[in-house]
Amino acid sequence: MYFSVKQVEPQSDYTLILTFEDGKRKRFDMKPFLETGVFRLLKDKEVFRSARVSFNTVAWDNDIDFDPEALYEGGLPLSEQ
Repeated sequence: MYFSVKQVEPQSDYTLILTFEDGKRKRFDMKPFLETGVFRLLKDKEVFRSARVSFNTVAWDNDIDFDPEALYEGGLPLSEQ
């Protein structure tokens, strides 16, 4: 199954509210990734807030993106928070 991101809402606490093609909404915590590789650039809140949907996943400038399957599997359904 392919998990296509349809909408992303970056939050001030470095989480993403994601809506997927199947209609599910999940919160994905980016904080554990902010100390690795290109994701360090996302510690700048202005850069983090620039998240957008691109090619069915979440992307930022500087060729930063995240695997949509990892977002889906690692996200917590909003009803469980």
